[in-house]
Amino acid sequence: MAARAWRALLPGQVSRLVVYDMGTGRRTVVHESTEAVFEAPNWTISPFWGRKEWLVFNQDGLVHRVPATVGRARAVDPVPTGAIDSSNNDHVVSPDGRFLYVSAEDKHIHRVSLADGTTRRVTGDHDRPFNHYLHGISPDGRTLSYIGLEPLGEPAPGAPARTNVFTIDADGSNDTQLTFSDKPHDGAEFDPTGEWIYFNSERASDRPGHSQLFRCRPDGSDIRQLTFDERVNWFPHVAPGGRDLVYMSYEPGVVGHPANEHVLIRRIHPDGGEPSDLIELYGGQGTMNVTSWSPDGARFAYVEYPIAR
Repeated sequence: MAARAWRALLPGQVSRLVVYDMGTGRRTVVHESTEAVFEAPNWTISPFWGRKEWLVFNQDGLVHRVPATVGRARAVDPVPTGAIDSSNNDHVVSPDGRFLYVSAEDKHIHRVSLADGTTRRVTGDHDRPFNHYLHGISPDGRTLSYIGLEPLGEPAPGAPARTNVFTIDADGSNDTQLTFSDKPHDGAEFDPTGEWIYFNSERASDRPGHSQLFRCRPDGSDIRQLTFDERVNWFPHVAPGGRDLVYMSYEPGVVGHPANEHVLIRRIHPDGGEPSDLIELYGGQGTMNVTSWSPDGARFAYVEYPIAR
C-alpha cells in the first residue's frame, strides 16, 4: 500500500506556531519550519512532562510537543503514540494531562497514555460507513465530543456526506447523536463548565458554505445561534473561566475550511454578541482546529502559514 501523502508547504511558505496574549495583543513565535506543515496546537500541562506548559501538534501523521514558553532552545520532541502513525488535526489532551485523544486515518478515535504511549481505540464500528472526528472533551475528562461523518452514497474523497454532532464516553460507551440535520456541522467542543457544546454549522443557512457558530446542551437540546454575519465562521473555542470565545473566520463565499486562505481570528462573548477582530493571517485548515487556550485563559496558540514575498 502506498504511503499517505501528507499536506506539504507551498514554495516559499513557512509553518509558524504563534502564541497570542489576550491582555497585551502581543504575538510570540514559539516554533517554525520551512520544511513541514504542522497543525492544530493543544495547550497542556502533563504530569509526565514536568510541571510546565507544552503545545502539542500534529505533523505528517505523528504528534509532537514543544515548550509553550519562548527561549533560544525550541526543542521539538515526538509524542509516542504506539502504532498510530496517521493522526490528523483533530486531537485533545485530557484535563488532567494524562491522556491524548486523537482521530486517525482509520476513521476512529484513540486514547494515548502520555505516560508510556500505550493506546486503546475508543470508538466502535457503526452499521454503516462512518468517520469519527474528535474535537472536545468535557471538563471532568469523562466525555468526548466529535463530528460523525456519514457518506451519502459510495464513500470517496470529496463525495457528499452528512456531518452531525455526537458525544461518546471516554471508555467507548454511550455513543450518542446530538444533532440530526443534513446541513454540515463541525468543531463540536465542550465549554469549561461542561454545560454547553459549541460548534459551527450551516444549519441556519440557505447558501452552501455559510457556516455560523452555535451551541447546544450536552443532550442536544437548546440549540442557539451565536453569530449572524456574512463571513464563514469555524471552530469556536471558549477560554478557561468563560470570559472569551475565539474562532476562525473566512471571507464570505468560502466553502468548507480550506488551507491557504486569508482569515481572521475573532473574539466574541460565549453568549454571542458583536465580534471583534484579533488577528488577520494567512491560514485556515490547521490554524486552530482544536482548543489551544492556555490553562489560565490569558493566551492561546495558533498556526499561520505565510508565504515569502
